[in-house]
Amino acid sequence: MRILLVEDEESIRDVVKLNLELEGYEVVTSGNGRQALKYFNEQHFDLILCDVMLPETDGFAVTEQIRLTNMEVPILLLTAKDTPADRVTGLKKGADDYVTKPFNLEELLLRVKGLIKRTSKSPENTPEVYEFGSNVVNFATYEATGNHGDFTLTKKEAMLLKLLIDRKNEVVSRQQILQSVWGYDVYPSTRTIDNFILSFRKYFEEDPKNPVFFQSVRGVGYKFVR
Repeated sequence: MRILLVEDEESIRDVVKLNLELEGYEVVTSGNGRQALKYFNEQHFDLILCDVMLPETDGFAVTEQIRLTNMEVPILLLTAKDTPADRVTGLKKGADDYVTKPFNLEELLLRVKGLIKRTSKSPENTPEVYEFGSNVVNFATYEATGNHGDFTLTKKEAMLLKLLIDRKNEVVSRQQILQSVWGYDVYPSTRTIDNFILSFRKYFEEDPKNPVFFQSVRGVGYKFVR
């Protein structure tokens, strides 16, 4: 599990990062909101742990920007402000939880664990041989039958197709695709992902220009509809 920790106070950032890593999380840190948003748009994270009082772009604005494209990732706000108005503002912007400073580390770690557990979804167990419409895919051999007869998928095609089918009827974000298919270190361009979806439509859709199974969700990602 990967966490984006956004905190401008270096001492707090280091202590929280260390304790999260001791719990087994991979932690990416940022000291300001603008950089945090850049990281979020480029990488996959399972939780955002964000201070409210940040230079350049504050935590409320970071939360608001993230929620424009991603409603799934849990956001936990940290702040020295403890007024009801501040809490309400954070929740209205899209935060899932709110912890005031100074905080107990054990409590913070429990809240992090609880948020990740609550928002994590277990994918369905897609069978080795999967049929949809008149199409058949064997995920063990990468062999498939589609509009133009039998053919063989590439490994990346099979991985992406299985991810979409595992999450059928759900939007799969670009971050999830990058994490599952390409890993964290090598990112393709958005166009590369689009080309994979176009290939799936050519392989499996009766009318690729009016797809039934492989649908795009503008600004977010894709979904397999069954």
